[in-house]
Amino acid sequence: MTPQSITRERVLHKIQSPVARLTLNNLPLNVIDIPLMEELARAIGQLEARPEISVIVLSSSGNAFSAGVDVSAHTADKVESMLSNFHSVIRAMVASKKVTVAAVQGACLGGGAELAMVCDLVYTAHDAQWGFPEIKLGCYPPVAVTALSALVGQKRGAELVLTGRSISGAEAARIGLATEAVANEKLKETVEKVTRNLSYLSPAALAVAKKAIYGWDSMHFDKGLARAEKIYFEDLMKTEDAHEGIAAFLEKRTPIWRGR
Repeated sequence: MTPQSITRERVLHKIQSPVARLTLNNLPLNVIDIPLMEELARAIGQLEARPEISVIVLSSSGNAFSAGVDVSAHTADKVESMLSNFHSVIRAMVASKKVTVAAVQGACLGGGAELAMVCDLVYTAHDAQWGFPEIKLGCYPPVAVTALSALVGQKRGAELVLTGRSISGAEAARIGLATEAVANEKLKETVEKVTRNLSYLSPAALAVAKKAIYGWDSMHFDKGLARAEKIYFEDLMKTEDAHEGIAAFLEKRTPIWRGR
């Protein structure tokens, strides 16, 4: 099939059956705002309906995979819509019958790290910066609190969420957050080799094997994420500290925590 390129505002498509490539293109840091979420969910839905596509590669333009979800969308008047849209993307990725492959370079933080971690195969540059810094804003990452421990273990998952510390791509691979870490200049070549190998395999067999691999986890993910959302809205967003953390970030000042 002749490669097709379709440029949209925040997501670039490139399809060469059986591989589809989706590139985050909200420069400079590929912040995930609501329009990007909507476009990405729509793109995944369209690819899901194409039986000739067996692999989706998710990568980014520029020097950052994604610095995370738009902080300005965490305010009280926007947060429910933001989480609903973002979690629609996450649920679409988790439920996809396609093999999803993430190529991570530069900053991969917060919602960007959540988006990458739910992919089936994750290849990262050694010097990429991974982390879930939401706690520093008085918040927490609902997808990570739901699924991170299954990847890296409960104690490591708790540490990453509760401290908000960043780790390198090399450490992300070492603890199981990524499949493999490679030199930045080798990232594209590594992903191309993996997708080429996948392209020789049966799309039907890949889809069924993926369903079997996640058979146990899928029964718990939706319930866990729904519970994390409920706590976010009913407990976290009722605290003064959550609103103070977001306001302080937007106002470029140090937050003043009240402990309530």
